[in-house]
Amino acid sequence: MSIRLSLGHVDSYDDRVAAFAHQLGLSSVQLHNPDNLDNTGPFWAYDDLKALHDRVTGDGLAIEGLENVPSSQFWKVQRGLPGRDEQLENYRITIRNMARAGYTVLGHHFMPTYVWRTDMFARGRGGALVSSFDLDRSAEVNMLATYKLSSVEPLAEPIDAETMWANYQYFLDAVLPVAEEEGVRLALHPDDPPVDEPLGGAARIFISPDSLIEAHRRAGGSPAWGLDFCMGTVSEMGGEDAVNVVIDALGPVGAIAYVHFRDVIGTVPSFHEGFLGEGNFNPARVLRRLDASGFDGFLIDDHVPAMIGDGDTWGDTSSAAYCSRGRAHAIGYIQGVLNALA
Repeated sequence: MSIRLSLGHVDSYDDRVAAFAHQLGLSSVQLHNPDNLDNTGPFWAYDDLKALHDRVTGDGLAIEGLENVPSSQFWKVQRGLPGRDEQLENYRITIRNMARAGYTVLGHHFMPTYVWRTDMFARGRGGALVSSFDLDRSAEVNMLATYKLSSVEPLAEPIDAETMWANYQYFLDAVLPVAEEEGVRLALHPDDPPVDEPLGGAARIFISPDSLIEAHRRAGGSPAWGLDFCMGTVSEMGGEDAVNVVIDALGPVGAIAYVHFRDVIGTVPSFHEGFLGEGNFNPARVLRRLDASGFDGFLIDDHVPAMIGDGDTWGDTSSAAYCSRGRAHAIGYIQGVLNALA
C-alpha cells in the first residue's frame, strides 16, 4: 500500500509538534492556516513561506501542503462581492509564492459561513469530549462563530445555491491556470455540515457525493484541481455508502488530492464526532477500497476526541492542545490499519 500518513491539520507549528511527529514515527506534516505565517496581509508572503518551509525541513520533516488562507483574503471571492478580483489576484500571488518556496498543495473550502457546530463539548465514548451538530439547534447557536476561519464580515444578504455555484466557477476560472503553471494543486474541502439549507444565510453546495463529482467536472479535468477528501464530512452525508461513491468516482481518475481520515456517528441532520472504529464506516474497509481505486497520496487524522487529560477539542488550535492523547490514539489506529493492509 503506497498511501502514507502525515501529521495533519497543524495550526501552530513549533518544537512540540515536531517532537510529536517524530515520536509517532511520522516523516511529514500538513499545515492548516498556520499562525507561523503572517495572516494579516493580503496574501502569504514568500519570505514567510520559505522560512516556515526551512524550519520544518530543518526538523527532519517534509511538508505535504497548506490548507485554508485566512478569511480576510478570501471572503469576497466566496460571496461574489466587489473586490473579489483583487482577492483573486492576491490568491494567485499566494500560489506563486508557495510554488517558489517548495509547496505543492493548497487546500480550500467554499463556505462563506464556515464550519458549523452546535456543541463543541458533547460527551462521547467514556466521557471524551467531541463536537456535534443538530440542525434543529443551528438557528440558535454556532459554537464556531468566533473560530479563526469564520469571517468577521456579516452577511449582507442571503446567498442561494445558484449564486454559490457561479462564485465557485469564477474562482476556478481565475486560479486554475496559474496553479497548473506553477505545479500547485488546489484541493476542495466538502461543506461541513453538508445540509441542504442555508446556515447563517449562505447556501451550501458541496453537500453530496454528486456535488463533489460536479465540482470535478466544472474544473474541466484540470490536474491542478483535487478533492480534499474529508471522509468525516462525506460520512455525514450518508455514511459508508457515501464515502464509497466518492472513492469509486474520483479515485480512479486521480482526482483525490489527499484525505482527512475521521468519522462521525449519525448523518445529517444530526451527528457527533467519535473515535475511529465506532463511526459510520469501517476504517479498514474504506482504506482498502481507497487503495484499490489507485489513490497513492497522503492522509491525515484531522478532528479527534479530547480524552481524559487532553486540553480541549479541536476548537483549540494551540500546539499544547493539538499534541493530545486523542490524536495519538487516532494516528496509532491508522498506522495499525495501514500496516495490516500493506
